[in-house]
Amino acid sequence: MTTLTITAKGQVTFRKDILEHLGVHAGEKITVDKLPDGRIEVKAMRPTRHISDVFNFLQRANGPVLTIEEMNEIAAQGWAGGR
Repeated sequence: MTTLTITAKGQVTFRKDILEHLGVHAGEKITVDKLPDGRIEVKAMRPTRHISDVFNFLQRANGPVLTIEEMNEIAAQGWAGGR
């Protein structure tokens, strides 16, 4: 178990070994979830590693396959306020 000290500003600094355990580096983010009984759970926020990860969530089984031109046309119609 690691003991951390709370500063006068209510801040806590995690030791390097804890950050290494989480796999986070300077500038990255962590999440803190409040659990019952005053406990918390700290997790590293995992950034998307591949551009395909961003788009794969849009993929639907048996959904239509659109060309980039079709997608651009749909986007243009949306900006124009019509379909």
